[in-house]
Amino acid sequence: MLRWLWLSLVVIGLDQITKQWAETALTAYRPQSFLPFFDLTLMYNKGAAFSFLSSQGGWQRWFFIIVAIGITLVLVGWLRKLKPNEGALAAALSLVIGGAVGNVIDRALFGHVIDFIDVYYLAGSCLPMFASVVTNEGAQCHWPAFNIADSAIFLGVVVLLLDAFFSKREEG
Repeated sequence: MLRWLWLSLVVIGLDQITKQWAETALTAYRPQSFLPFFDLTLMYNKGAAFSFLSSQGGWQRWFFIIVAIGITLVLVGWLRKLKPNEGALAAALSLVIGGAVGNVIDRALFGHVIDFIDVYYLAGSCLPMFASVVTNEGAQCHWPAFNIADSAIFLGVVVLLLDAFFSKREEG
């Protein structure tokens, strides 16, 4: 089922193209309004999801690269063992692989991941995991910024979970 790696390559390509576009078209940490709930904001993340470990001394760069490469190798091995009728699972694994490699490229080249998708909502107060920015209209509750690679990983994990819950596999 390695033929599904084309999807990983598409994710990597789109991810790198959009990140380079963001680097040239946006100014770091200055939101560009796009929709009432969506800005384009160039940001840099030295940590993992939700900026986990971002304030450490730099060792986390190599740690996250090694972990992502290890996970990618495990997923490629899993992908190789899939049967032809396991297309949804193959697509899910390929999305995660593409997203992981896209972010590894950033970490290896720049020491951080380039994020630029900024989704938020207006409210009196924010739910956990949302950063609050107070405006005249109330609090803007921002989800941590992300990119195409992160989106592919998220979508891949959702498809993996749906496949685990709803697919019927032959036993033994």
